[in-house]
Amino acid sequence: MMKTNWLIGLLMTVLSILAIVFIIKGNINMAVLFMTAIFAITNGYRAMKLKESGFGKEAKWMKSVAMLFVLAFFVTLLMMFL
Repeated sequence: MMKTNWLIGLLMTVLSILAIVFIIKGNINMAVLFMTAIFAITNGYRAMKLKESGFGKEAKWMKSVAMLFVLAFFVTLLMMFL
């Protein structure tokens, strides 16, 4: 449990730093890619925590939002190569 919290926190920190670096460098496409990854991870993690707390309906909604951001991540990734 605690390892998962640290891992998610570390991953979000790294992705946030990468997004900021690419904003500074002017590569907005990469920054958006990393920001959508951050949103997907945070919403997925929130869905897990809501389900553990007994909020099944809210967890289902949050999982749907996370899947939307996963889809947005792959669409952004695909658009970068076209």
